[in-house]
Amino acid sequence: MKRKIIIFNPRSANGKHRIPNSILQVGASIHGRYEYVFVDGNLEINPWGKIESYLKTGEFKYFGSTVMPGPQLRQAIPFTKKIKEQFPEVTTIWGGYFASNQYKVCLHSGYVDYVINGPGDNTFPELLKALEFNDLEQLPSIKNLIFKDKEGKIIKNCVEALLDQDTLPKFPYDYLNTFYPVRNYLAKTFMGNKTLSYHSSMGCPFSCSFCAVVPIYNAKWKGMSATRIYEDVKYFKEKYKIDAIEFHDNNFFTSKKRVLEFSELILNDNISYWGEGRIDTINMYSDDDLKLMRKAGCKMIFLGAETGNDAVLKQMNKGGTQTGQMIKDFVLRMKKVDIIPELSFVLGMPAPTEKEVYDQILWDINFIKEIKSINPKSEIIIYLFSPVPTEGSELYQQILDAGFHFPEQLEDWISPSWENFDLRKNPLTPWLKPYMIDTIKNFETVLNGYYPTASDFRIRGYKKKVLQTISGIRYKTNFYHFPYEIKALHKIWKYRQPEIEGFYSE
Repeated sequence: MKRKIIIFNPRSANGKHRIPNSILQVGASIHGRYEYVFVDGNLEINPWGKIESYLKTGEFKYFGSTVMPGPQLRQAIPFTKKIKEQFPEVTTIWGGYFASNQYKVCLHSGYVDYVINGPGDNTFPELLKALEFNDLEQLPSIKNLIFKDKEGKIIKNCVEALLDQDTLPKFPYDYLNTFYPVRNYLAKTFMGNKTLSYHSSMGCPFSCSFCAVVPIYNAKWKGMSATRIYEDVKYFKEKYKIDAIEFHDNNFFTSKKRVLEFSELILNDNISYWGEGRIDTINMYSDDDLKLMRKAGCKMIFLGAETGNDAVLKQMNKGGTQTGQMIKDFVLRMKKVDIIPELSFVLGMPAPTEKEVYDQILWDINFIKEIKSINPKSEIIIYLFSPVPTEGSELYQQILDAGFHFPEQLEDWISPSWENFDLRKNPLTPWLKPYMIDTIKNFETVLNGYYPTASDFRIRGYKKKVLQTISGIRYKTNFYHFPYEIKALHKIWKYRQPEIEGFYSE
């Protein structure tokens, strides 16, 4: 008899939660072939109690968990460890960015049996089949699988080419609805009253040295067709009356043809949308293309500006044609077509001397202020540089030479310092000194006071005026030290930074 499977989505953040696309994709890969249940740690009051109640029935042989860096580790690590201690016959399988990038520490923990490296559309069902029939000789032939052999050696199988996304089975939304009402995942955001979280592509065609996607997809990208995306949009529009979409793709705008076709399809549906792209990619779109996107509902685009310093862009292996001047020209274009550019900057890159590290930080702070003067509606997201395990890259070697290393024990990843590392709020890098971190964070506080994010729609009216008045003197005089009064107001009004927990939603 085929034994049942638990598919777990660990808690990722506080507040309204998005539809769990990662576990839906796993469920879709085995739907109709194996019996399985969903457990969403975001919506369960006691997720461990739910998991334990399933396991105590003796009907469940497999526990699969998606594991992203950061908050999800707080449940994924202790729950998986408890399962191996209390139910040692259960096979534990991890997927997601953290598992793929940190597979060694996962498998050496003793309680993660298998890691799925990247997409598991074929890998997960093939692994289950091999385990169900006790055909372990098949394990080395299963692409995207990482495991330990009988001698305890880690085997990392070859990577599967990205699949045609249109041929993959549709997500089992109706089945999810039997566990958690799908309507509860449709949040009120600054874009609309019922916002759908959706994933329409895999990978990214670039190889930035600071990006966790690169080691998994190796600069490959595949997307659903515009028609295929629109089928799901129509389903949610008709059944749940959605009026906004967050595209959580790594690079939604890679194919201009696809984006424009999709924009034409939803032109009259009164649906706003947000997605992530690259400045040098979208800069090749014509003004008419951008106007069509805006008319179709494109309200904001998340863009990796990273830095305005061309030499640092090269150090990051950003690729493409992006330059500091292009960033400035691009935000002006966005202003003219009324699309908000949400620009992420990565500060604190390694450099030969301490002075050079700090000078680069100050240079980018001034550059950010220049961007704001060109287009005040530009959203600014600031991250501290956090190394990713892109072994073999020149930047990674610089990191190792500077004395940085990742935790050797899986439990260490749930310490507050390493959780902040995953959120790019505390890099733990030896070249970034405390006074540098203070400079960045204090500037960020003042910036978020003078220009509160549009995505937190609670901060408007008198709240926005008060924040801007208090922050204005600091911002205009470059006095960022000890901005306690701004921090106090942010705390009182529960100001939500989108880089930590996404858009504010209800």
